[in-house]
Amino acid sequence: MANEVIEQAKATMVKSEEALQRELGNIRAGRANASLLNRISVEYYGAPTPLNQMAAITIPEPRVLMVTPYDKSVLKDIEAAINMSDLGINPANDGSVIRLVIPQLTGDRRKELAKEVGKYAETAKIAVRNIRRDALDTLKKQQKVSEITEDELHKFEKDMQDVTDQATKRIDEIAAAKEKEITEG
Repeated sequence: MANEVIEQAKATMVKSEEALQRELGNIRAGRANASLLNRISVEYYGAPTPLNQMAAITIPEPRVLMVTPYDKSVLKDIEAAINMSDLGINPANDGSVIRLVIPQLTGDRRKELAKEVGKYAETAKIAVRNIRRDALDTLKKQQKVSEITEDELHKFEKDMQDVTDQATKRIDEIAAAKEKEITEG
């Protein structure tokens, strides 16, 4: 039972790492990345539809995203949705595709983005620590109802700390890689 608690916590920590990677994918690092457009929805036949479901998104050059809609009649709607988003990139519509040129980042903007990466990483670490706390609480309850001995509890607490340390280390590695991508641009 206690091993299940640790495995469950480990799986939840992996989900926190994946959430961090998704969040960091949305940060514009001075180069084209299709995940920048993941949050954009376009009004299509009265229903908000994710942009990546109604257009092919390609990267023809390192700093250019090209959006090719499957239905050319929605080109203006896609352009409007991109303009209304928080991307801060002006789309160039040539009648059949939309090009988004990712501007080069300034030194100050790179520092701001690196701080933002740090905030996301800290939020992920807090989530991991909360998962650890919940798992330890569950283990302590098991010890109170005599499912595990005090010695086993200490062993499981150590195992849980090891799992937490590994997750924190992976979060630091993910954040460091993104910060490097941003600062080297």
